Amino acid sequence: MKKASVIIALLLGGFITENAQAQAALNINIGSQPVWGPVGYDHVDYYYLPDIDSYYNVPTHQYYYEEGGNWIPARTLPARYNSYDINNGYKVVINEPTPYRRPQVYRAKYASFKGNHGQQIIRNSHDTKYYIVKGHPEHIKWKKEHKVKVNYGNNGNNGNGKGKGNGKGNNGKGKGHN
Repeated sequence: MKKASVIIALLLGGFITENAQAQAALNINIGSQPVWGPVGYDHVDYYYLPDIDSYYNVPTHQYYYEEGGNWIPARTLPARYNSYDINNGYKVVINEPTPYRRPQVYRAKYASFKGNHGQQIIRNSHDTKYYIVKGHPEHIKWKKEHKVKVNYGNNGNNGNGKGKGNGKGNNGKGKGHN
C-alpha cells in the first residue's frame, strides 16, 4: 500500500510540474510587450486603444485600425493618428483572438476609458521583471548583468534596418511604434 501511494504521488507531482511549466511557457510574453504597454500583465494578446478605437496585437507587433468598414493590419498607425500619444493613452488588455471582429463590444465596454491618462507604462516601471523589454531604460544593463543574447526576431525588418511600413505615414519612425 505504501509503495502504491508513493507511485501515485510521483505521478501526480510530475503531472502538476509538467502542467505548470507548460502554462508558464504559454502564458508569459513580457519580453514581447512594447515599452508603452501597461504594467501588471505577464501575458497580453491585444491592447485596445479606446482613444483611437484601434487594437495592437502584441505577438505580431501590428496595429488594427478601421478604414472604410474594414480592419487594416499595419506595423504603424495611419497619419490621421499622428497626434495620438501612445505613451499616455489608456490601453485595455484583451486576451482573446481577433477582438477587432467584435468592435461594438469593446467600444461600449471601454468607452469610459477615453481620455484616461493615469496608467503606468512598462518604460517607467522600476519592477525588474520589465527590464527584459527592449527599449526599457534598464534593458541594456539587464542584458549585460544576465549575459544574455536576447533574440527579438526580425520584427519585419529582414535584417536591413528598414521596417516594412505600410506605404503610409511615417514608415515606423515616430509615435505609436516601439
